[in-house]
Amino acid sequence: MHKTNRLYFIDAVRAFAILMMLQGHFIDTLLNPIYRDNTNIAYSVWLYFRGITAPVFFTISGLVFTYLLLKAYAKNDDKPRIKKGLLRSLFLIFTGYVLRINFLSWLSGEFNTNFLVVDVLQCIGLSLILLIGLHVLLRKYSYLFSVVLFTIGFLCFLTEPLYRDLSLTNTPFVLANYFSKSNGSVFTILPWFGYSAFGAFTATVFFRHVHRYKFKLLTIVVFFMVGYFLIYHSSWFLNKLFYISGIELFYQSANYNYLFTRFGNVLVLFGLFYSLERFLKASFITKIGQKTLSIYVFHFILLFGSFTGYGLKRYLSKILNPQEAVIGALLFVMFVCIIAFYYAKTNAFLYSKIKFLIDKVKSN
Repeated sequence: MHKTNRLYFIDAVRAFAILMMLQGHFIDTLLNPIYRDNTNIAYSVWLYFRGITAPVFFTISGLVFTYLLLKAYAKNDDKPRIKKGLLRSLFLIFTGYVLRINFLSWLSGEFNTNFLVVDVLQCIGLSLILLIGLHVLLRKYSYLFSVVLFTIGFLCFLTEPLYRDLSLTNTPFVLANYFSKSNGSVFTILPWFGYSAFGAFTATVFFRHVHRYKFKLLTIVVFFMVGYFLIYHSSWFLNKLFYISGIELFYQSANYNYLFTRFGNVLVLFGLFYSLERFLKASFITKIGQKTLSIYVFHFILLFGSFTGYGLKRYLSKILNPQEAVIGALLFVMFVCIIAFYYAKTNAFLYSKIKFLIDKVKSN
């Protein structure tokens, strides 16, 4: 029997990711383009860290969700967790769409399809549904589950050149947006489900071995070593596979290899936070990590003007200098976190209302 073992470092990584996303969105939306200079060290470092935010979120969502599913299954009680997971996933998808609706323009008779574009919440929601499906199919075959998750993650990344410019013109708009960026979708299920699959694979390793002697030390070392290899040598490795096999896909993947290198960044971050875990337990940063959805919702409303069209973007889009952007980002991060902590139970409230409605429908 597996005892309860909360992975505190995950909340810390999640907090880091949400704070990076807040300042990243703020600066990217409001910084004047004339200051976007890749030769500037400060800007290039900022850009680099901004690039690892989404991979961290997707990997963590797969890790946490699958870890909790496995713990529930070990107690022969995963049905409530599956039900809760499906509800949560649908709620994420629903929230992702609603945040892009401008109700004021709808009231004035102006409709556009912008709210149907797929963003991070819809992709994470669908990823969790896919993980539930895989869990239900393979929960009796623990090691096969691990192998399938790893294989899916690897193939999602490796085959990226095949679907990079996918345009599904004859597919219904709503469905096509999950696979193609041609209509303005920010994230698509491919390749991003790959990160969730790798996160879920990591969860199976944690669940199976977390209580073993020296597991933590060994895992930290593996996170750093594999992360380093993926960042600096994964392109070389893919090229080697191309020369050995002659399969063109390895060559194409090696020459536009952002997926494996970003996953390397995620693993290094995991290693760093896991090694600092004892300093992070019950800290303020882990509490931020537990409020990510509230923080995401409020930042979207304030910055992009969900529902009304009146957000910071409307008034300050691309006009700030670097000093204004940095100070503004710090204030924005603090303000959104304060709202999420002290004035908001938004997601809990909506979540409970949706659950109430579903239970009501079932009882009738």
